[in-house]
Amino acid sequence: MALMQRLLQYTLDLFDPVPLVAAKPRARRTAPPRQKPPVNRARTPSPDAVGRDLWRGEGEVSAFRHPRASRELQLGDALVAYEFKRGKRRTIGFSVGPDGLVVSAPKWTPLYEVDAAVREKAAWILTKLMESRQRMAQLESARIEWRNGASLPFRGEPLLMVLDPSHDFGAVGAELRADALGESGATRLTLHIALAQHASAEQIRDAVQAWLMRQAREIFTERLNHFAPQLEVQWQRLSLSNAGTRWGSARSDGSIRLNWRLIHFNPSVLDYVVAHELSHLRVMNHSARFWATVGTVVPDYALLRGQLKDVPVPRW
Repeated sequence: MALMQRLLQYTLDLFDPVPLVAAKPRARRTAPPRQKPPVNRARTPSPDAVGRDLWRGEGEVSAFRHPRASRELQLGDALVAYEFKRGKRRTIGFSVGPDGLVVSAPKWTPLYEVDAAVREKAAWILTKLMESRQRMAQLESARIEWRNGASLPFRGEPLLMVLDPSHDFGAVGAELRADALGESGATRLTLHIALAQHASAEQIRDAVQAWLMRQAREIFTERLNHFAPQLEVQWQRLSLSNAGTRWGSARSDGSIRLNWRLIHFNPSVLDYVVAHELSHLRVMNHSARFWATVGTVVPDYALLRGQLKDVPVPRW
């Protein structure tokens, strides 16, 4: 009986379904995420970006306005009001000076094209306007104060003005002195001026200018006589100028004209201008031959020419 039960159970086991076991999902093998190459985000700045870079910071500037402005545009963060001119020309032109931006266009050019051209040149315009403003700030910082104890540059060195009513210094009205400073051996240049302590700024300025112009004539003459034989030229007459932007000129008859304000610069810069004008007595243009002539007596003329442009002239 027991045997029959075991056989029956065996038979039932053969036909019962096998319980199914839930298979664990097979882990999917995925490749690691591809690393994207770093993106170079540097790009040509838009006018807006240029405006933000230039005008945000210390002394934030938000507008450039020409005194004769007739049109204006927003370029980046800066409002630019410019002088607009029409004339006989074929293209739209741009110039940036101490007063600001000037735009010139042909008579037939519609205004929307002018505005588009200004926006296209925004980066250049904003850069030049900022450079011009910075240069004007430098010039303003170099303005001379006409008072006792103030200084001005003389041959590249500071010259202290001292009102000295106890002397008249003969006919010249002033005297240059080199005062020793302690035991260091250094000296300080002082200009003693025969004026009362309560002299006005105009009186001090006129006295100093007269003295500087006398110094300029003497020094210019000496340097002309120094370089003329080396360049194998002969100059005939020297005159002093007070031009705002021109440092000198030369004529074929041997006449030399030099700006007396060159007396503010160091002697090397002054020598460059003297040699420049004397070289014109041999070559009356600015060709390669002319610059080669200048280089025979002032080899580093390019460096000195740069100093003449970069160093602000004291404002009177």
